[in-house]
Formats: sequence, structure tokens, C-alpha cells
Amino acid sequence: MDILETVKKKNKNENSSIIRFGVSIPADLITAFDQYIREREYSSRSEAIRDLIREKLVEQEWEREANGQTVVGTITYVYDHHKRELVESILDIQHDFPDDVIVSQHVHLDHHNCLEVVIVRGRPSSLRSLAYKLRALKGVKHCRFTMTTTGKRLS
Repeated sequence: MDILETVKKKNKNENSSIIRFGVSIPADLITAFDQYIREREYSSRSEAIRDLIREKLVEQEWEREANGQTVVGTITYVYDHHKRELVESILDIQHDFPDDVIVSQHVHLDHHNCLEVVIVRGRPSSLRSLAYKLRALKGVKHCRFTMTTTGKRLS
């Protein structure tokens, strides 16, 4: 049984499988963490820690690519739409990944800059490749790739 299956089992019976443990943390780190908790409106340190652990387990899930696991995500980038042939290059790259690109949303930020969000689904290695190709284009000013689980293994 892998870690995510264990988390899934424990979540089904969360009240009956709670494990308490102590952690030693430097004062400045806990102060910063408490600020993090307040900003995100967590009700407790425990809930924030649980979310951080789940986040890392999800990252591990798509990093492992176990059994061709499908993940979903977004590629968000800002680019100069006046850059010669950039829009065509972006479209060509997206067309090179027809099984991965679900939809893209284009927004005009100002006269020179556009924001595009591409929703993707597929194997982590393929999605990373798509994001890297978009990020490498001359005229793309910023690109962020975010993957997450489909939720099937964490329900």
C-alpha cells in the first residue's frame, strides 16, 4: 500500500485514525507559520499541516507517474503579443499537444501584454514538456506551470 492509499484510508475514518505527535520548531519559523495560518484563515495549525502534507503527497504522486497516472493542471503565462511570430509559435506548440490541451483562455492585459491560461490533462512528463516549450519562447515574460491530482486517489 502506497502513501496515498494510506491517506485515503485514514481520511475515510479520520476521527478513528488520528495520530498525534510532537514537533520541535524554532520560534521564528513557528511565528512565520502562524502568520501563514492567519492569512489563509485556517482554524488550527493541525489543519494547515495536514494540507501541507497532502500537497507534498500530491506532488509525489505526479512525480512518480505511477502506472501512467493522469494529472491535471494549468500553464499560465504572460507574453508580448507584438513579438514577431510569437502567437503563431504558441498556437503551433499547443497543436503539438492535442491530447493534453483541454482549453485555453486569452486575456488582453494592456496594449502589449496578454495573459493566457491553458488547462491541461495528461502524463506529467508530457505536460512539463509543453510548459517548458512555451516558457522558452522569446517574448514569453513569465510562465508558471501548476499540476495537481485528478482527485481519484485522494477521495
